[in-house]
Amino acid sequence: MKSIKYNINTNTFANFAKNLLRTLRLGTFLLTSTVSSAQEKITLEKAIELAKSNNIDLKIADKEIERQTVLKKTAFQPEPLQVQYQGGQFNSVDYDHNVSVQQFFPLGSITKANRQLQEELVKLAEKRKALSSYEIEKAVTLAYYQYLYGVSIQKLNSELNDIYTKFLKNAELRFQTGESGNIEVISAKAKVKEIETQKAQLEFDLAIYQKQLQFFVQTDENIVPDDKTALQYTIIKEEGNSKAENLMSDYYQQQISVSQKEANTYKAMRIPKIGIGYFAQTIDTKSLYQGFTAGLQIPLFGGVNTARAQASAISISQSKLALDKNKLTLNLQRQELQNNYAKQQKALDYFQKEGLQYADQIITTAQKSYANGDMSYWAYISFLNQAIDIKKQYTEATHNFNQSAIELQFPTIKNN
Repeated sequence: MKSIKYNINTNTFANFAKNLLRTLRLGTFLLTSTVSSAQEKITLEKAIELAKSNNIDLKIADKEIERQTVLKKTAFQPEPLQVQYQGGQFNSVDYDHNVSVQQFFPLGSITKANRQLQEELVKLAEKRKALSSYEIEKAVTLAYYQYLYGVSIQKLNSELNDIYTKFLKNAELRFQTGESGNIEVISAKAKVKEIETQKAQLEFDLAIYQKQLQFFVQTDENIVPDDKTALQYTIIKEEGNSKAENLMSDYYQQQISVSQKEANTYKAMRIPKIGIGYFAQTIDTKSLYQGFTAGLQIPLFGGVNTARAQASAISISQSKLALDKNKLTLNLQRQELQNNYAKQQKALDYFQKEGLQYADQIITTAQKSYANGDMSYWAYISFLNQAIDIKKQYTEATHNFNQSAIELQFPTIKNN
């Protein structure tokens, strides 16, 4: 029996998205028309539920659990039935016949050890599925809020379009009345055209974000996040150890259990096996003489199984060391993520409490002053750009906060 070892496969969202974007950009035009068709709005909880239901990797994990469960039936492993025929002159010059049947059975705890090992392998397959499910939940959450970020950028673009459309009307009116030169009108038209171009580009970006979400949910439906979802992600507080820590600890503890049961199985293989048999033969071609046999199979050279048991013991030590290493890594990662989260929270708080109010006040005041002729064109543009930059920074701050919050909620579980 070979020592069985499983590794965690934890591809991050960033790697998924990087490869996915290369493919998606090839069909961007088609994506835009597709996304603009019938779309189903779903909550984050529903998206995660669909992803876990549809994901092929999780279905493969279910099959692995099923396979290991079926293998529990192999715990009792008797030797193959031995059937032997002998014919010839082994008693006299006459041609006699001999038929014998013999079967050897395992003794002691070997069957119990095999059953326990298989039960632990079933549990290990379940732990591996739990890790995959965790990564899928993280990927879907990131993709979900990436789309919401795209929507917020679109809304900002629409707001800018309204602002510069008003600016263009005022500029045209001032030019007609002779209060300003044609440069203001040309500049305003150029800015409006720039915003319209950006709007078209943003539609392509949003189509890509939608396909990213659809990819992770693994559905043919054109799903999009519910527009009632708050733009800011809210961390779910956990009591005691984090979900990531529990999953990681459970996985490595289960690896340790598997190695322990493997060692017990190899040790049990050193126990002799008992055999019983039956024979029937003729003597001088007359009558049919019958009898029974009994015997033992004694593993005189048990060094192989002893070495395998020792190897399993080493695997136990390896899993314990890996667990300690990953606990340390996860703890350091959590501290780093916590600091980044606090940093992004501070930036977001500023824009929510002060920054946005300043931007709105600047825009309102500048528009009134420019319309009344109390402000020059260049001063108006300067103030307008300042306010717009604040709004852009707020959108980016929200996006950065969401990314940091999701990473803190779902820290990466490292490989061995």
